[in-house]
Amino acid sequence: MKRKNKGNIVPFMLKRSSSYFASVILLFIFIGVLTTISPAYRFSSNTVTEWTSKIDSTTFLFLMGMENKAFQEAFPQDKVPPDVSSTLFEIATSIKPNDPRSLLGNEIPGFSIFDNRILIAGEGTNYTNLPVESSPPLEEVLKDREAVVDGEDEQAADKEEQGKNKASTGDKNIVFIYNTHNRESFLPHLPGVSNPDDAHHKEVNVTKISERLAKGLRNEGIGTIVDQTDIMNMLNDKGWKYGMSYKASREVVKEALATNKDFQYAFDIHRDAQPRKTTTKNINGKDYARIMIVIGEEYASYEKNLQLATKLHYLLEKKYPGLSRGILPKKGAGTNGVFNQDLSENAILLEFGGVENNMDELYRSADALADVFSDFYWDAEKVSN
Repeated sequence: MKRKNKGNIVPFMLKRSSSYFASVILLFIFIGVLTTISPAYRFSSNTVTEWTSKIDSTTFLFLMGMENKAFQEAFPQDKVPPDVSSTLFEIATSIKPNDPRSLLGNEIPGFSIFDNRILIAGEGTNYTNLPVESSPPLEEVLKDREAVVDGEDEQAADKEEQGKNKASTGDKNIVFIYNTHNRESFLPHLPGVSNPDDAHHKEVNVTKISERLAKGLRNEGIGTIVDQTDIMNMLNDKGWKYGMSYKASREVVKEALATNKDFQYAFDIHRDAQPRKTTTKNINGKDYARIMIVIGEEYASYEKNLQLATKLHYLLEKKYPGLSRGILPKKGAGTNGVFNQDLSENAILLEFGGVENNMDELYRSADALADVFSDFYWDAEKVSN
């Protein structure tokens, strides 16, 4: 019996050894192919990044947990272990089995522009109420319209905030505020206008929010400048269409940052086209215009801008629950994807309210952001000093 067992072991060991050596040889062949083929046909790091970006982050956590049990403790209890076949299918086809938008975006022309993702969702934010990027004809934007502004408490910030914070940036202007779509206005202040696409005005528009935010920041001791360029007139003078707004405002931002080295932050203020029910939040008995933070992802350093956006979102949530609609990253067809944020790691785009909000609500939100940002800024200054 022993001799028979020994006879069986030898062929078994030979098979194991041959399989091992065959695997090693195949591995070296594979590595050799990858390192010798033309660079045009190699797998780039961008390709690998693109593939893995389609995989849920909990999948990697699960895989690490297979090797180190400590990671298993961090695996979310509300998540089920990933299905290998579904994951491979998703990588190969870019289609997510649980998200029909990924299939529709590939099959229906033009539908891919709606295939956005929400990085951090605020209260009630979902794929049905994301900010709308309209692109009206420039001639409609430049039309003269009647505007009425009643009941706004323009001096509230001065009275309430004066002397609250003794710290000051002195003669240094730290924040630069501008408006790429500077004539975006609000229906409650435009008599006879009901179409959101026509909500534009040369004076009663988002620039008033920028001025209010600047006033609040200055009262907190933070030097702030608001750019006065009429980007829409600039487009008209150059013969450019509305879709080239960011190209026009880019010239303004580049010049501002080049001529004032003290600028540390750049805020581009917009308004959304979503209805009032989506863009309004009642906090302590008063209505506020909600804020969505938009970050472009089509530039190398976007993660630095994202860090600022994330901090402001959670600070707003803590002090003014529900005011932030969250953080929306944007890239791909149908959007700019950069928004001039590659010019500064502290540049963000802020959607203030919607087309149906009024100035009182917008000013309250501007004051709230000034309050939160000043806390953030002065706390950061304490740490750096």
